[in-house]
Amino acid sequence: MAKPLTDQDRRKQISVRGLAGVENVADLKTNFNRHLHFTLVKDRNVATKRDYYFALANTVRDHLVGRWIRTQQHYYEKDPKRVYYLSLEFYMGRTLQNTMVNLALENACDEATYQLGLDMEELQDIEEDLLIACFLDSMASLGLAAYGYGIRYEFGIFNQKIVSGWQVEEADDWLRYGNPWEKARPEYMRPVHFYGRVEHTADGVKWVDTQVVLALPYDTPVPGYRNNIVNTMRLWSAKAPCDFNLKDFNVGGYIQAVLDRNLAENISRVLYPNDNFFEGKELRLKQEYFVVAATLQDIIRRFKASKFGSTEFVRLDLSTLPNKVAIQLNDTHPALAIPELMRLLVDIEKVPWEKAWDIVIRTCAYTNHTVLPEALERWPVDLFQNLLPRHLEIIYEINRRHLERISKLYPGDTDRISRMSLIEEGDVKKINMAHLCIVGSHAVNGVARIHSDIIKNTVFKDFYEVDPEKFQNKTNGITPRRWLVMCNPGLAEVIAEKIGEDYIRDLDQLKKLLEFVNDDAFIRDVAKIKQENKMKFAAHLEAHYKVKINPSSMFDVQVKRIHEYKRQLLNCLHIITLYNLINVAAPGYHTAKMIIKLITSIGDIVNNDPVVGDRLKVIFLENYRVTLAEKIIPAADLSEQISTAGTEASGTGNMKFMLNGALTIGTMDGANVEMAEEAGEENLFIFGMRVHDVEALDKKGYDAVSYYNRVPELKQAVDQIAGGFFSPSQPGLFKDLVNMLMHHDRFKVFADYEDYIRCQERVSALYKNPKEWTKMVIHNIAGCGKFSSDRTISEYAREIWGMEPSLEKIAAPDDPR
Repeated sequence: MAKPLTDQDRRKQISVRGLAGVENVADLKTNFNRHLHFTLVKDRNVATKRDYYFALANTVRDHLVGRWIRTQQHYYEKDPKRVYYLSLEFYMGRTLQNTMVNLALENACDEATYQLGLDMEELQDIEEDLLIACFLDSMASLGLAAYGYGIRYEFGIFNQKIVSGWQVEEADDWLRYGNPWEKARPEYMRPVHFYGRVEHTADGVKWVDTQVVLALPYDTPVPGYRNNIVNTMRLWSAKAPCDFNLKDFNVGGYIQAVLDRNLAENISRVLYPNDNFFEGKELRLKQEYFVVAATLQDIIRRFKASKFGSTEFVRLDLSTLPNKVAIQLNDTHPALAIPELMRLLVDIEKVPWEKAWDIVIRTCAYTNHTVLPEALERWPVDLFQNLLPRHLEIIYEINRRHLERISKLYPGDTDRISRMSLIEEGDVKKINMAHLCIVGSHAVNGVARIHSDIIKNTVFKDFYEVDPEKFQNKTNGITPRRWLVMCNPGLAEVIAEKIGEDYIRDLDQLKKLLEFVNDDAFIRDVAKIKQENKMKFAAHLEAHYKVKINPSSMFDVQVKRIHEYKRQLLNCLHIITLYNLINVAAPGYHTAKMIIKLITSIGDIVNNDPVVGDRLKVIFLENYRVTLAEKIIPAADLSEQISTAGTEASGTGNMKFMLNGALTIGTMDGANVEMAEEAGEENLFIFGMRVHDVEALDKKGYDAVSYYNRVPELKQAVDQIAGGFFSPSQPGLFKDLVNMLMHHDRFKVFADYEDYIRCQERVSALYKNPKEWTKMVIHNIAGCGKFSSDRTISEYAREIWGMEPSLEKIAAPDDPR
């Protein structure tokens, strides 16, 4: 079998990774050695791989900085409308290779490091997973004046270790070696206030006696794809103010003051995991207000400023703010932008309430990401009263005016008024942040068509009936730069050989591949690349997980956060059913952790059964992150998208697998519906209940026990879990999971079991016919055009932000202007 090519082997042949700039090899080598010298490594013989990585990263960053400055100058001169994308969690990923791809430097850097006797892939492997987002990549690539705002967490989401089959969390100290891509900007530090009290005076409302935390910004460049535009992601770090009162100095008081600083700085210490379950923690609310307060001060400062480098404010009429500023609230986490912008306009800028409210609505837009009621944010009023007393007053006033309007539209309909209120009554009064977002925004969107329809028909039906024009759909997308060119260069090149390289900026061009569905040479090339990726991933598994798998077997992959609605348990039941068939044929939260333990326990039994051999292997890959995704996704044959219909908002993993040549087995949920439309439903393995079937079953009543009694294979699998077959030393270990499946399963795993097993049999049958399988793969890749984040962002820009995307390339720093 052919040895898989490394990226080094491909250096000469892969044009899409950037042949431009090869003449810069000598300059790159010089700069590399200069940066190595600046890291205090005088003797290359004692340099570590990390020293080499930092030297390479700083060399590449040099090519960014001039473009970064030129881009900001360009924006100040043209004065375009700017969009601000607020998110509390930009997902992590490596920056070095993505930057080289977008600047067309990868081959030149590859050649330079090769001539210096270094291995590019080894240097890339040293890099920590840093901050990336598909949307920010697309905004830069489309020439939009865009800024991502969030928190610079000292510790990211935990590193996951599996010890004896159980999840163990370890701190993700991602900044321990520093971050070569960020630049601290202390000159733009902003104060953020908490606690205190509100005074109503003749001069207006004042929020006084507050505690102040300083927000220190760190900027990270976000390069567009070969257009010389470099946008900015600005992340805020919490710092305590240095206002010790040393007049009455004593050592004990000084030490206490230093310790109190740590409490203030905890705001940006750690990222809360997104586990689709809302917990009303004060620190989380502090984080949400911290990022919003600092960002809005920054937005208004930039709006008022005149030109690049100027400290004068010339634009003082804030009524024009919506003409120059769009704020996109990514989920409800930045919802406090609405009352905070009202506070700044009314209390600080002295804008009348009605005018201020009009500005807020025309400026803000809201993206919803979930329909699960337990995931929607509802903050206790008492917590607001203590932490953000002025914002509570503003929310009460927004709600009063909102309900006044609803009362006029629906006189006497007290139930509707109660349902639509921003304040939920009950034992504990709570603020419904999704309602606040809808009322305070001019546009509300879901992230897949089926999700947007569910929002309009169920979750926010009352609001849709009042303001139908607000509601839109923006189906999610992924950046083809990272999720094809970068992580699967072999496939990117094979495609480019057939249809040219323009598809990287216009993914719709993949439709041209339909002309080659029956082209035997193309079928062989696509299959060969997939096999090489599988061999590479198999070698990675053997090296890092000590598991040997057969690269010719089907790589059936489910990549999802562990949650009941994503139905990893349905996958487990299929694995057990397969295991039983093979044996016959051959004489963060408790439930999530238990699901992980079940998967690892099944693996322990299946992987060590000599009868099964290498025909079935079960591997739980710990600490899933972008870097691991970039290895798994190009190697996958089958992508599991098996959530209960109507529960997954969209998903983007499904798109990444599809673009990289995996076939999908899935329900008609999230973006799967549109994937089936684009590729043809016959080219996906669709099974299970549709949304209307789930609703009908809810009305009738879901009885899991009846399925258990009726389907022998299901009964056998469940009995094995319950009876301790997979946990012989602790026979009752999984009794709670079984009890949940039998009596409390909101996501109806058993109802879809039979159809899922039948569908998996169709998958296995087709996999035995490699040519037909690969033809279906080509249909899927050709149908991926819609799922580019460039298309998603173009729709946001034109239909929500009032901006026009541009493919114009601005002058590089060394070009005449």
